[in-house]
Amino acid sequence: MSESIERVPMPYSGYPRHTAPRRDPRAREKRIERMRILWEHRRTLFLAFILGGLFSALVAFLLPKSYEATTKLMPPEQSSSGGAILAALTARGSGGSSMLGGLAGDLLGVKGSGAVFVEILSSRTVADKLIEQFQLAKDYGTDKIEYTRKQLEHHTRILEDRKSGVITLTVTDKHPEQAAAMAQAYVAELDRLVVLLSTSSARRERIFLEERLKTVKADLDNAAREFSDFASKNTAIDIPAQGRAMVEAAAVLQGQLIAAEAQASGLEKIYTSNNIRVQAMNARIAELRSQLQKLGGGGSTPDEIKNDNSLYPSIRKLPVLGVTYADLYRRTKIEETVFELLTQQYELSKVQEAKEIPSVKILDTAVVPTVKVSPHRVAITEIGAILITIATGWWILFRKRWNEIDRNDPGRILAEQMATTVADTARRLAPVPAAVRNAVARVRARREYDDVSRKAREKSDAAGLPHTSP
Repeated sequence: MSESIERVPMPYSGYPRHTAPRRDPRAREKRIERMRILWEHRRTLFLAFILGGLFSALVAFLLPKSYEATTKLMPPEQSSSGGAILAALTARGSGGSSMLGGLAGDLLGVKGSGAVFVEILSSRTVADKLIEQFQLAKDYGTDKIEYTRKQLEHHTRILEDRKSGVITLTVTDKHPEQAAAMAQAYVAELDRLVVLLSTSSARRERIFLEERLKTVKADLDNAAREFSDFASKNTAIDIPAQGRAMVEAAAVLQGQLIAAEAQASGLEKIYTSNNIRVQAMNARIAELRSQLQKLGGGGSTPDEIKNDNSLYPSIRKLPVLGVTYADLYRRTKIEETVFELLTQQYELSKVQEAKEIPSVKILDTAVVPTVKVSPHRVAITEIGAILITIATGWWILFRKRWNEIDRNDPGRILAEQMATTVADTARRLAPVPAAVRNAVARVRARREYDDVSRKAREKSDAAGLPHTSP
């Protein structure tokens, strides 16, 4: 009596069962056949590897060398308004302050000056300046400014580190000295444009004060010139001091005149009018009256006072000159005060502008590179040898397959006809490669001549000698 076995169904896992893929024996035989054919032609493949490596090495050595010059710029300081906002927002919290500050800057539209620096360095204005300064159209072999800009953009790499904010500028050129000079020229042009394009309030105030100072300086010069001409013409050095001195001198003369008249009156009572002492005293009195009259103005009418041409202004003329003198003096002092105040404000605005303008701070200055960055000759040689070996292997397999095809096969007949047509066309175009090679040779010779001429000019400039063509 056989016992029945109860089969318990397995729980459904929900995943399909994986079965081993079936291998096609024909595909395996084809692979083995191909490997056998390649093994039979191993000498040919080895020779192709050697010749491919030599050819690739020759190409690698013919390629021009390239050098990289790199300069690094410190992140510019934030402006006062944007920096204050970001500082206030990032001050709250300790763990994610930088993330909060970056998010707040993006939401409020407050961007750092680093991105502005990158855009300025990538601008068309900077590119055209460098193209003109280094004559890059000749070096790149371009005849249009747009193509030259594209080549310069291809040879320049500008990166900004998001964490540190450091801007890295790398210039690639076939001449190491020119690569370093171009990197330094980028920084110099950036500094010039940052100052030129600054739109800060301190800059606008400084420009306004510059224009205002020019006007005030012209007014001050005119006032000083008029005051000087008036003082020189009327001998009006200091009207208040001159008036005080002349009044004191007139008082002294008046006192001497009174004393002389009293003495003369006493002498006339004692002696006759013909006495020598009486005549001498009368002469002294006449002279004192004459001096007192000159000091007083000499005339009694306004015209006589105005037409008085004495060396120093008289007492009666001082009030007339005092009004003009005071007006010119006051005008000159006002212009001097305004000029001094504007000068102080101008200096303060220059200091404030220097604080607000983002300064270009160089972390690493570009130096002349001594090691090339391209071409990578070893890699080019290895890759070329491998590719030529693979191509040779494919050609061996194709030729084996081609020989197995029946000669009467329509596809083979069509392929032979196409090959014959291509060969005939190539024979007719045989002179074209020679012409191309000649043109390339002429261009290369011209570039070598330009390089030699440039080096000769550099040596002449360094030695202070006139330029001579090689």
